[in-house]
Amino acid sequence: MTRYAITGAAGMLGQDLQQALAGREVTAFTRHDLDITDAAATAETLKGFDVIINAAAYTAVDDAETNEDAALAINGTGVANLAAAAAATGAKFVHVSTDYVFKGDATEPYGENDPRDPINAYGRTKAAGEVAALAAHPTGTYIVRTAWLYGAGGPNFAKTMVKLAGTHPEITVVNDQLGQPTYTRDLASQIVKLVDADAPAGIYHGTNSGTATWFDFAREIFRLSGNDPERVKPTDSTAFKRPAARPAFSVLGHDAWTAAGIEPMRPWLEALEQAAEDGVLAV
Repeated sequence: MTRYAITGAAGMLGQDLQQALAGREVTAFTRHDLDITDAAATAETLKGFDVIINAAAYTAVDDAETNEDAALAINGTGVANLAAAAAATGAKFVHVSTDYVFKGDATEPYGENDPRDPINAYGRTKAAGEVAALAAHPTGTYIVRTAWLYGAGGPNFAKTMVKLAGTHPEITVVNDQLGQPTYTRDLASQIVKLVDADAPAGIYHGTNSGTATWFDFAREIFRLSGNDPERVKPTDSTAFKRPAARPAFSVLGHDAWTAAGIEPMRPWLEALEQAAEDGVLAV
């Protein structure tokens, strides 16, 4: 029987991965169970697993600007340790990465093999993790880049919008950043499909299809949660000064899925409608 390990299991995606793998032999590791920055402990703990899925990450984008070493320890060194542990036993290694490895100034969807060019510390550490994983275990590493995640198991933009709808008559949301809202339940299912298909190792873009701005996303969240979308007003990024620069264009192409014979993920609005039915947008 195939044995699966999930690191970062307490996070929003980690919880959905456990659900997607229900009925299989799965061991879920939180950061309290396994310190992935400890190479020896990681190698010892992960012996005997056939598939290792890493959903652990330092995701505090703004804090990473002044704590890049701490972010790199998890997003770079920790990933290298996991990939090395997988390589030592021949396990498949799935690592969840991010659109932030790109600069965000494109006008066409980023391809899986487009050059990395991050614009902030978080992106640099995630790019380092990708490079390290592919170097440590080139024949067994799957990099799954994602973006704009929301789901049932943690704080996220969708839940924040629903809360604000209950406390503010109007809200303003940026309308000059384009991306792909992605439901973690869909992403977890797609990762399982990837592993089950015995697809070629390499880079895949795990985002729901289509495009939206944060303003578009917020309006649909309001609508699907029973609030008037006209209460959401557009603004631009200059209204929100933050330590870390954000990519203006975070649209990822999905050619690798098609090449591997796997259907890309469904449209983002269809996924959001499902999330509403699942209770993710409930107060």
